[in-house]
Amino acid sequence: MGMVELEKAPGAGPREEAVRRSDAEGCLVVAIRIPVRIVVLVLVLPVRMVWDALVVAGRVLRDTVLRPFGRALAWLGRAVFVWPLVGAWRYVLVPLAKGAAWLGNVLLVVPAVWVYRWLLTPVGHGLAWFFLGVGAVFAAVGRGLYAGLAWLARYVVVVPAAWLYAWVLTPVGHALAWCGRGLAWCGRGLVRCLGMVVTGVGMALYWIVRVLLVLPALELWRWVLTPVGRVLAVIGREVLDALGHAWRIAGHISRAVGRFLGTLFRWTVAEPARWAYRSVLTPVGHAVRDTVLRPLAEGARGVGRAARQALGSARLSVRQARADVRRMLFGEPAKQRTAVRREPSAAEARTLGSSTTALTKD
Repeated sequence: MGMVELEKAPGAGPREEAVRRSDAEGCLVVAIRIPVRIVVLVLVLPVRMVWDALVVAGRVLRDTVLRPFGRALAWLGRAVFVWPLVGAWRYVLVPLAKGAAWLGNVLLVVPAVWVYRWLLTPVGHGLAWFFLGVGAVFAAVGRGLYAGLAWLARYVVVVPAAWLYAWVLTPVGHALAWCGRGLAWCGRGLVRCLGMVVTGVGMALYWIVRVLLVLPALELWRWVLTPVGRVLAVIGREVLDALGHAWRIAGHISRAVGRFLGTLFRWTVAEPARWAYRSVLTPVGHAVRDTVLRPLAEGARGVGRAARQALGSARLSVRQARADVRRMLFGEPAKQRTAVRREPSAAEARTLGSSTTALTKD
């Protein structure tokens, strides 16, 4: 009998890995896995298709509605809030702040600096010299008082207290310490006895709790809860793996359905609409443009030119009539000014040309 190969072979593929894993996991896991995956796939497939449809609808809504609406709102916000605030800040608040700063400097800062430099500083120096002299006098008096009080405290308080500590409190303390050591020895014996009693009671309680609670709990954990937990762990792991596989398989199915619906929409709606646009609407639009719109535009341009020519002729006639009236009322001027010939503009030249042509035809 050959030795069992425990390591994975270098050329082993996913199929061999799955077979070896199923052999290692046991028949119970394999028997649970396939029904669970089938049931989970049936449950997950509608959810995945609805999810993909919602994703596509959300992207279309974002690209066609939300993004233009957001841009319009951003432009409106800039036009309503940002630009007025920037204009108010730049052309109102900043000049007002500069004027207020200049006014405050002139009315407050400069007088305050002058008062501080020429009034408060000399007064402060004088008060400082005065208080330094008074402080020196008080310091000398305080040193004298401190020396006197220190001598008095030494011979009235410290020396009697030292004598009392050495000849009264120390002997009393030694006596109290000897009594305390005796009481401590008695207390240690009593504590030792109480400790032995407590130890015996504790051991009895320990064995009672161990026999009545701990050992049954260990048996319950070992022979009931651990196998049930392992079975539930296997089922939960298989359900999670089935959810992952079902979600991926549902994604492939949903993508295939989406491609089929997209192809169906393209061949039933988009391609006929494109063919109608290229083969029907475009030639009709060109024919309408060449037979209707261009002649109408040429006629409108001709009407506009005729109207401009008529207005130019009327303007020239009014100017000549105004010159004749001025000459009849005021006569010829005493000094004829040198006439400066002005080149007519393009509109006046066209107007004069059309008027001359009309007169020649008449």
